[in-house]
Amino acid sequence: MSQQVSPRGTFLKIAEVVKARIESDPAMTELPSAADLMRDHGVSRGVALRVFGALQKDGVAEPVPGGRWRVVRGGKSEDRRPLAERITDVITDDRLEVGAVFPSASALAVRFGVSRPTASKALERMEAAGWLSEGGQGKLRTVRAVPSREGSSQR
Repeated sequence: MSQQVSPRGTFLKIAEVVKARIESDPAMTELPSAADLMRDHGVSRGVALRVFGALQKDGVAEPVPGGRWRVVRGGKSEDRRPLAERITDVITDDRLEVGAVFPSASALAVRFGVSRPTASKALERMEAAGWLSEGGQGKLRTVRAVPSREGSSQR
């Protein structure tokens, strides 16, 4: 009877190999693709995907659109939520109350590292959702609702 290699734990061993590559190469920003892992280690797609899951659980990788994975340095992951959701956090982070003046699109563009038109579109979404009053040229936006701790609005 021939002895077969157990697939159990294979993904963890491959994850350790990938982590070692990340640590040895500070310029590495993107993980190998699932196809690369399958080819290099002779494993199935399912095992390759489990490698990514293990790396994400360890805080060294995060998914990006398009099925790719990026390296996370220092255990910090990038906030990938839509900009309007991240801007909504400004209300609680800056402790704004209902009626308070909300930062301009220009100020938010600098704060979040996006273009002013992108920030303006996110503000329009927040207006439509009822978080902010309508703005316009020369007109300041104000807070119409404050998110509660549970994530629902208090109007």
